[in-house]
Amino acid sequence: MALPPKLKNMNFFNEGNSYLGKVKTVTLPKLARKTEDYRGGGMNGTVKVDLGMSDDGLVLESTYGGLDLLTLRQFGMEKIDGVYLRFAGAYQRDDDGEYDAVEVVVKGRHEEIDGGESTPGEDTEHKVVTNCVYYKLTVNGVVEVEIDILGMKEMIGGVDRLEKQRNILGIL
Repeated sequence: MALPPKLKNMNFFNEGNSYLGKVKTVTLPKLARKTEDYRGGGMNGTVKVDLGMSDDGLVLESTYGGLDLLTLRQFGMEKIDGVYLRFAGAYQRDDDGEYDAVEVVVKGRHEEIDGGESTPGEDTEHKVVTNCVYYKLTVNGVVEVEIDILGMKEMIGGVDRLEKQRNILGIL
């Protein structure tokens, strides 16, 4: 019987700066498609037609203990891909003790910084919502997913699903 790998520990980086001991939680971007119901003649039901990535976008949420000036100074970033963030996670299987190295790299800009509640003598934290235009998931050194919205790339399992569209449109 196999057991799933579970996150045993993690680190988070903002522009290469380690947040070890500072990061509390990271919610990785949800991968979602925009679909539309379609039912044509001769069909006995509807199908969901794929229209590309979801309109909700790629969103990363992170929570930090204390105050983080770097994140605050990045708020209002002019470039849409101006903030570079990286998640590194060590996932271990309890059946054989082996680890999987999981890395997620995103580029984007912060939409929201919530300073939370401040009470003397109490723990403080702030939450950050980052809208991403680039996402790359690497597991054990193998790139599994790479989505570059501005570059019109969508690599899933080593297959570029938008290559034919780029060729038709003359985008190299």
